[in-house]
Amino acid sequence: MAKYFDVHPENPQPRAIRQVADIVRQDGLIAYPTDSCFALGCRMGNKDGLDRIREIRHLDDRHHFTLMCRDFAQLGQFVQINNASFRLVKASTPGPYTFILPATKEVPRRLLHPKKKTVGVRIPEHVVAQALLDELGEPLVSSTLLLPDHDEPMTMGWEIKETLDHAVDAVLDAGECSVEPTTVIDLSDGEPEIIRVGSGDITRFE
Repeated sequence: MAKYFDVHPENPQPRAIRQVADIVRQDGLIAYPTDSCFALGCRMGNKDGLDRIREIRHLDDRHHFTLMCRDFAQLGQFVQINNASFRLVKASTPGPYTFILPATKEVPRRLLHPKKKTVGVRIPEHVVAQALLDELGEPLVSSTLLLPDHDEPMTMGWEIKETLDHAVDAVLDAGECSVEPTTVIDLSDGEPEIIRVGSGDITRFE
């Protein structure tokens, strides 16, 4: 059964955040809130966690996982970024954007797009997600919590707990999330290409 943590959206209780971070460190799989949708998340080195995300969402090996990063400095450890892309990403973070960029050697091969050797990265603008990333000290490998038979992502923590009670190890709830996923921008070839229009403003990328 999944442990359920209900935290304050603006001042999340540090003890609860520490407990969730410990579950992640012990190779647990969690559902947690972001500034777009709820996400599934696990440690980068957690192969079983990745397999469980794929199983829950019915994903194939071409799916781009996202590294949810605490800040720009952390993001820079995991992707290669040229000057033009640097300015775009810097101006758009934190926020509801996922950027696809060439990965550095710090990223495990199983997280990379098989052909392009790229990975998605983002910095969320969500107090609870930030508190968790801060406590964890490393990125969370994440994927939007959109179930295969659903048209929209799940928005309520208690509902996620009921539905995925035996599929995840913890649910971190801070109130209702949006159903609109991030805007995805592919910067891997230098020029921004909008892959998915979501909750972020796209005018700066056009």
